Amino acid sequence: MKLAITGKGGVGKSTLAATLTLLLTREGARVVAVDADPDANLAGALGISPDEQNAIIPIAEQTRLIEERTGAKVKRYGQMFKLNPTVDDIADSYGYNRDGFSLLVLGAVDRGGGGCGCPEGVLIRALVSDLILNKSEALVMDMEAGVEHLGRATARGVDSMLIVVEPGQRSVDCAKRIIRMAHEIGLKNLQLIANKVSSPEDEQFIRNALPELPVLGVIPAHDAFAEADRKGITPLDVLPEELKETFQSILQKLKQAVTA
Repeated sequence: MKLAITGKGGVGKSTLAATLTLLLTREGARVVAVDADPDANLAGALGISPDEQNAIIPIAEQTRLIEERTGAKVKRYGQMFKLNPTVDDIADSYGYNRDGFSLLVLGAVDRGGGGCGCPEGVLIRALVSDLILNKSEALVMDMEAGVEHLGRATARGVDSMLIVVEPGQRSVDCAKRIIRMAHEIGLKNLQLIANKVSSPEDEQFIRNALPELPVLGVIPAHDAFAEADRKGITPLDVLPEELKETFQSILQKLKQAVTA
């Protein structure tokens, strides 16, 4: 199963990505969790302590690795470099391994200098493509608000892109931009997750605003999410059973869609 999770900043992408990752590992799956959002929050949502997080070096900052694999110096422009660097060992060698999952933090690429054409950008795109198209492990990607890490070649390997939406116009507007970009690269398996829903009116607002996509799950607003964040633990450690069942239902629907 290969999942990409996106949406406006602050809507709960990392919470969903972490919870699905942990549920999959508890079922015995081997999972690669990828934090592809420059505002990296996935490690915390997975219950990794601040000290452990500080020891994780994002791939975009692994200068020696980037230069070795691409044959080019970082932040030195106008160079020739490999467009298809070797990346098949990176998840195993550079991931943070814990409790059945491996976490890869991609980090931010300096778009102001070389953009996606710089050595670090090329390495990251090749790595994402390898994880989606070639690896047997389940993949859960916590993405920035877009599809920047996906290209036409990799789009066909994504089983589903989950767009997390909260009941607000800015969140809806961001979702519409994501839908447009996803269609441009041929990514068709798009589904909504309605998050932070406090009332039937909230849910109906999201459904009415984005009628072109199915709502895969509705996650109610709950104080337990803030409690988990304050304590640095995973939501599964504090969520009531009915909310755990909501996430489990989302996962089961995704698994059924993959095997259908």
